[in-house]
Amino acid sequence: MTQTTAAQSLGAWLKEADRCVSTWEARWGPYEPHPSLRVDHEALSASYEVYVNRLTGNYPFFHPRYAGQMLKPPHPVAILGYLTAMRINPNNHALDGGPPTAAMEKEVVIELAKMFEFPINALGHLTSSGTIANLEALFVSREEHPDKTIAVSQEAHYTHARMGHVLGVSVENIAADTNGRMDLEALEKALRSQKIGTVVLTAGTTGLGTVDSIAEAIPLCQQYGARVHVDAAYGGFFRLLKRSEILDPVVAKNLDAIKDADSVVLDPHKHGLQPYGCGCILYRDPKMAKHYLHDSPYTYFTSEDLHLGEISLECSRAGAAAGALWLTLQLLPLSADEGLGPILSSCLEAAQRWHAALEDTPLRSWGKPELDIACYYPEAKPNSVSAIDRASQALFENSMSSTMNPVFLSVLRVQSADLRARIPDVEIDQESVRILRSVLMRPEQANFAESLVDSLVGFVQSHVR
Repeated sequence: MTQTTAAQSLGAWLKEADRCVSTWEARWGPYEPHPSLRVDHEALSASYEVYVNRLTGNYPFFHPRYAGQMLKPPHPVAILGYLTAMRINPNNHALDGGPPTAAMEKEVVIELAKMFEFPINALGHLTSSGTIANLEALFVSREEHPDKTIAVSQEAHYTHARMGHVLGVSVENIAADTNGRMDLEALEKALRSQKIGTVVLTAGTTGLGTVDSIAEAIPLCQQYGARVHVDAAYGGFFRLLKRSEILDPVVAKNLDAIKDADSVVLDPHKHGLQPYGCGCILYRDPKMAKHYLHDSPYTYFTSEDLHLGEISLECSRAGAAAGALWLTLQLLPLSADEGLGPILSSCLEAAQRWHAALEDTPLRSWGKPELDIACYYPEAKPNSVSAIDRASQALFENSMSSTMNPVFLSVLRVQSADLRARIPDVEIDQESVRILRSVLMRPEQANFAESLVDSLVGFVQSHVR
């Protein structure tokens, strides 16, 4: 089922989902729903109309014109899988809360571990978000190296500092280069102190889309006895393309090296085409399960098999999330040549075409995209950081507010020194500067990149006039 045909037939499939679940429910015999659960049809109709009208205030995340944040609707197959299971509402904490979806979760975790070439007995489970997945990874890091510091790049996601605070763990920021990649000399200096227990490397920063030098960093960390956790929440799925010509060879090498990390986080709700509520944590060593050990007076009694709650910090988790991911991977498998691979390739192509289209325009590229995030900024007069900052914000506002030809963007704040690396003669009159950022995670955007850049150029030129 292609995305187009799946979207067109989703309504019919949802009717089929309702029929299938209703048939299953009928097996257990008739009963009369309690009158307190009833709602008035006319009241529902009126409230639903208000609800739907309020939802129209969203930006068009589904459309190629939306090139802003990491937002897009899930694949229709994922919607079908989620809503079907949601009718039953299984809970993937203990097996008696949802045996089928718990089995599906174990199956998809094995597939995700294979994608990273983790051992067959790797430990892992789905989570309700990448934030919770990273929290669990840092929790295990704290337990493995009590009283030691966790090192993260200054360009790493802010969740690590926040979760470090929650866990009472010291987090040390390591300098990054002008491309947003962790500085390995600065990392080694920190490692020499013997205070670092875990180093967090990033496979796809959420700002620039940069992949850290994972292939070089892992041996360095191992030399000093530090664990390595890779936050691949955004870029992890691109590992499928490590042998593809469209992926830069250095980026491919670093994504390949994730196989040697101690743990990795992935967000299927991004490039895995899932609804929100689907993250994943994987540990190379299954012995890390010891840090999750706990007991409960009323769960874990229905089976001697592993209950997912025994290896997670979260308790109740939506079984529908596992079901949706399982169904999606049946139709769009983790493969470079079919399934997710061609989708990811088109997203990379969109960013590369966006980057190329900026040439000979009043918009300058921040650099060639490593993944599917393109960053850029307008030329400005005078040639100062503050002027570029104002011009970026103006383009952001004008492109978003256009009633005829909108392009939805996002803004990224970077250090002025990093801008000077691209414009040596720029006057630095403030510490940071806003630039523009486009996340091109819709494969259709490969066919829209040039026209969207043309629209932005038109906004710049009309603003200048």
